[in-house]
Amino acid sequence: MPVMHFRIQWPDGGEANCYSPSRVVSEFFTPGHAYPLEDFVQRSREALGIASERVRQKYGFACSAALDQLAQIEREAERFRECAGASVKVIELI
Repeated sequence: MPVMHFRIQWPDGGEANCYSPSRVVSEFFTPGHAYPLEDFVQRSREALGIASERVRQKYGFACSAALDQLAQIEREAERFRECAGASVKVIELI
């Protein structure tokens, strides 16, 4: 499966390199675009869920790395839930 990474910038300016086992994330994110926090988390859930399911269809088991990445995104997003207007910028798809 073609792996893809997506580099993001959190509301505090910190950056993270995120992993997907599928290029499906390119259907959910546009490089250079900032997404409201909740929208970003929801898009991540959908994209990484689809990516994990594609691995299941091909190999017979879900992709734990995709699910771990989603859990990490959700944990980090919690830090900014109370910040009005918080957004996450997708810097690039790699």
